[in-house]
Amino acid sequence: MGLILSIQSHVAYGYVGNRAATFPLQVMGHEVIQINTVQFSNHTGYGAWTGEIFSKDHIQDLLKGIRDRGLFPQISAVLSGYLGASALGDVILDTVAELKSQNKDLLYCCDPVMGDVGRGFFVSEGIPPFFRDHALQKADIITPNLFELETLSGEAIKTLEDARRACQKLYEDGPKMILVTSVQTAQTPTGMIEMLLSIKDGQAFLIQTPELVMDIAPNGSGDMTAAVFLGFIQQGNTPQEALGHTAAAIFKVFEQTQKDQRRELALVKAQDAFREKDTRFAITKL
Repeated sequence: MGLILSIQSHVAYGYVGNRAATFPLQVMGHEVIQINTVQFSNHTGYGAWTGEIFSKDHIQDLLKGIRDRGLFPQISAVLSGYLGASALGDVILDTVAELKSQNKDLLYCCDPVMGDVGRGFFVSEGIPPFFRDHALQKADIITPNLFELETLSGEAIKTLEDARRACQKLYEDGPKMILVTSVQTAQTPTGMIEMLLSIKDGQAFLIQTPELVMDIAPNGSGDMTAAVFLGFIQQGNTPQEALGHTAAAIFKVFEQTQKDQRRELALVKAQDAFREKDTRFAITKL
């Protein structure tokens, strides 16, 4: 199991950012060092919130404390998500470079949180250029949704082949693996949603799960998906195995959330989903 440094948002109530990532990783057996880029009362999907975005100096000070404890050489992976401000991204990339100088096998999983289909951008103007021009070059794994894949690649995505072509374009910049966390194209069967795993060596895998319709879709599913996928990779599963296990786990959480008619992800009640290695959904090699 790994020691994972997770740098992303925090909410006092609800499950997005580190609140959606840390608990699943811990249930999977990983230790997590959690650094919060913001602290809000609740996620922004509610339309109103209180709290603040933490400064670059604040984040650097926390990292200094972790470094001073001698923990840097033990860190096996870095997970980053919602930043709040692009200046925080520079701190993350500097930290990743330092950690990789001490551990050549360290994985950096970047969830390029920017927006979503139907909602558009919900981050400040400097965030998309940071991910496109800087983070891509340093990440080993990226986990965009379809909107974010279009933004990063500059490609309109209508078909599965469009999505694969967009992934190939991004490999020119650096990442080794891309998990597209929510895919619906002209070829997606009605009532289904897909995840696409693309690997730089040319392999690609697709998995379909039923789309569970809710009155208000819970926020944080992308944050949870990125964390769970990284968690399965850190357990030593192959990327293909990690895809299958992740899809099953996320589906179980959504099943429980729908059953409970919750506005927030039912992470605690459905926590066994993160312990299991379910293979119920077939994976198609493309």
